[in-house]
Amino acid sequence: MIIKKFTGKDENTALSMAKNELGVGVVVMNVRNVKRKGILRLFKPQMVEVTVGLEEEQDRIRAIEEEAKRPPTDEEMRNQLKEAIIQGAKEKERIASAREERRAVYTEPASVTQEEVQLKERLDSIQNLIEQQIQDKKAEPAAERMSEEEETKDNEHVRFIKLLYNTMLENEVNEQYANLIVDDLDRHAKADMPIDALLANVYQKTILRFGEPSGIAPAKKGPKVVFFVGPTGVGKTTTIAKLASKFHVESGKKIVLLTADTYRIAAAEQLKTYANIMEVPFHIIYNQEELLDAIGRYSDHDYILVDTAGHSHRNELQRDEMNALVHCVDGKAEKEVYLVVSATTKYSDLVNIAEAYQKMDTYKIIFTKLDETDCYGNLLNLKLHTGAELSYVTCGQNVPDDIESFNPQRTVKSLLGGK
Repeated sequence: MIIKKFTGKDENTALSMAKNELGVGVVVMNVRNVKRKGILRLFKPQMVEVTVGLEEEQDRIRAIEEEAKRPPTDEEMRNQLKEAIIQGAKEKERIASAREERRAVYTEPASVTQEEVQLKERLDSIQNLIEQQIQDKKAEPAAERMSEEEETKDNEHVRFIKLLYNTMLENEVNEQYANLIVDDLDRHAKADMPIDALLANVYQKTILRFGEPSGIAPAKKGPKVVFFVGPTGVGKTTTIAKLASKFHVESGKKIVLLTADTYRIAAAEQLKTYANIMEVPFHIIYNQEELLDAIGRYSDHDYILVDTAGHSHRNELQRDEMNALVHCVDGKAEKEVYLVVSATTKYSDLVNIAEAYQKMDTYKIIFTKLDETDCYGNLLNLKLHTGAELSYVTCGQNVPDDIESFNPQRTVKSLLGGK
């Protein structure tokens, strides 16, 4: 009999492979699930191993020999020894009885027959085989214990990976990026690596994925023109006031506040109020010429912060107007563009907003309203989706206190379940 094993995603697949190779006459001998390799096998489907046999006349002797070579279990060895002893005793009785009968008939001295010699050799052979297998069995426990220890370690890794993965999903890390992180860990983790080392590996690599925060830097010559763009209601005007206060009050920089948001009177009045409190220039600009005029007029200032009208990312007309305003300063002054978004916005909308503004210019990202959510997954999601640098985060309405540079260490700690 030909005996072979075939592995597939299910029993039917494995059996089909067997029939294709050996023919339809195969007989299923055993079916069992096979564990995947690697510490992420929990996330992968099990395979099915099917053992089949094909009866062939010329293979019978070989099959018997192969079966004899198979290491028996302890129970089988005990049964073999018991059976050999019983059969040996019966055989001896039969031979002794036969010898007595021959004596009675021929009255000749009995001698050791060829049959007795063969029996003795067979018994000795079985006894030696069993003793050797018992010795081999005694050497196995140490290896088995090592295998059990490795299995325990492997299970610890799997539980850690599962906990890490679920924690990231609970923090609203997109499934695509959660898989990216655990797949990278699976590729580089070693079997004997302790859990603390695995966690440190994920922590450090996720910090590297965020990169260093990149804030507003002064221009090499003249004022730096900084545009703040983004949808309505995310807190652009308040964010500008916070940054202006830090630059002017805390760092002593000369600041100018401009607003191009002519759609909402309240927005202009709010920024004007902040400008009056800080005693810095403030102007409403209606077109590109007025912006360029302001740049020339305040050429001795450090920063010109420009508030823009918030609008839907689907409004192409407003987006084209803003695009023209942003690019009118090219070659006339250094500029930076900051996309301001809320951490509470759902990820699919953030993607649409980010892609719409990417058509305008390269930007850095400011996340607002971190105090209104416990889930910081969107910070990682948008960073990995856009590749844009993260700069500032805000966590309240207080000016200028509730703003700070993005802190990747603190954010990653929160994403991985830290407090």
